[in-house]
Amino acid sequence: MRALTLVACGLILAGCGSSNDNSKYIQDVDSGTTAIASESGQRTLGVNSYLWHATLDTLSFLPLQSEDPFGGVIISDWYSAPGTPNDRVKVTVYILDRRLRADGLKIAVFRQTKSAEGWVDAAANPETATKLTDAILTRARELRLAARPGG
Repeated sequence: MRALTLVACGLILAGCGSSNDNSKYIQDVDSGTTAIASESGQRTLGVNSYLWHATLDTLSFLPLQSEDPFGGVIISDWYSAPGTPNDRVKVTVYILDRRLRADGLKIAVFRQTKSAEGWVDAAANPETATKLTDAILTRARELRLAARPGG
C-alpha cells in the first residue's frame, strides 16, 4: 500500500513540472507595462512594473506574507521594530493602475500594541501611509529613469 502511495505521489509531482514554454518577460520602458511573451501569445500583467518593484524595494525591511503581481497586491506580515517590541505594524499595498501615477497606489497600515490580553488593535499614524506612498513613488521614478537608454 505504501509503494502505491509513493508511486501516486511521484506521478502527481511529475505533472507539476515546468512546461517547455519558453516564456520571456518583456517590459515597455515608457509605460512600465510588463508582459509575458511565449509561444502561445503575449499576456500583460495587471500592474505597473516600476510601482511593483519600487514597492518591494521600499518594503524590503518587512517580512512579506503574500505577493500577487497579476492582481497587484503585496501584504506584509506583522513587524516589530527592534526598539519597540510591544508595537507592531502590518502593511497592505494595492497597485491599482498600469500607469506610474500617484493615484495608482493604495496603502493600508495596521498597528497593534501588546497588552496583558495579547495583541490589541491600535490606531496607525495616518502619515505612515503617506510617507510610504511618497517613498514608493520616488523609487518607481528612479527605476523608470534608470531603465531608459542612457539613463
